[in-house]
Amino acid sequence: MADKKNFILRLDADVYKLLEKWAADEFRSVNGQLEWIIHQQLRAAGRMAGKEGGMEDGKKGRGRKGGEEERRKGMEDGAKE
Repeated sequence: MADKKNFILRLDADVYKLLEKWAADEFRSVNGQLEWIIHQQLRAAGRMAGKEGGMEDGKKGRGRKGGEEERRKGMEDGAKE
């Protein structure tokens, strides 16, 4: 397992509540959700290739497979039918 760096992050209470809800919807912890968001944005910005960094399918180990992209695609496919 890769070494992890701990740091303090301060968020507005309303932002944290929204993040907490999103994480629960994705069956992740808030920390896991933040890691997923950061990895997604690093990849989108071209600063991280593929599945580098040990986050397969955007998650570690537990919960359902897939992520936002799969759900979005499913919603688009459903809208076309």
